[in-house]
Amino acid sequence: MADSREEEKKERDQEPQGAVGGEDVIDDPILEQGAVVLRGYVIERINTEDPDRHVSSEDLGGRPNEQQDPHIKDVVEQLIKIADELNRNAELQRLVNQVQDNCAKEVFMTVARSIFADGINWGRVVALFHLAYRLIYKALTSNHLENIRTVISWVLQIIREKIYSWIIQQGGWEGVIHGFSRWRTVAIVASVVLVASIVYYRKTR
Repeated sequence: MADSREEEKKERDQEPQGAVGGEDVIDDPILEQGAVVLRGYVIERINTEDPDRHVSSEDLGGRPNEQQDPHIKDVVEQLIKIADELNRNAELQRLVNQVQDNCAKEVFMTVARSIFADGINWGRVVALFHLAYRLIYKALTSNHLENIRTVISWVLQIIREKIYSWIIQQGGWEGVIHGFSRWRTVAIVASVVLVASIVYYRKTR
């Protein structure tokens, strides 16, 4: 009996490992690739917005060379193109910049869930990644590095909870490449949704 309880405790202790950094999410290609793509997204955004800051996958809890996969590169490239549309929204940027790097999990989850409250598309997925990027970037620049893995774990939880089945229906993360022609429309929709979500976040602080 004690042995079985011990075994259960070990399993519980092991479960969060992959979620915490993303690098150990095994036996689930959707979550594992989602973590790799998110890290790639963060790295590319930092390269664009703060080129003097050199960040690697390992800095974000990933594996060396994980961004070298050409499929990952293609997915990240398409997500960045959608994000560029989001970044042109000055009000969005002003609001996102007010999100604190130490925001509580329940606040992040509320905002993230609201992004997908009335539908899922690639623009909304990018809105989630964009929000996570801002928190990760603030963690890097304010030297709260422990927050990076925490934010990645929150994103993976939202992927599991809200968009897992949808990603599978798109044929995996590479579905964003095939749906590329619609990115501008969905990005505009996503920017509106994200603004609304951040406004909600501010009201709940």
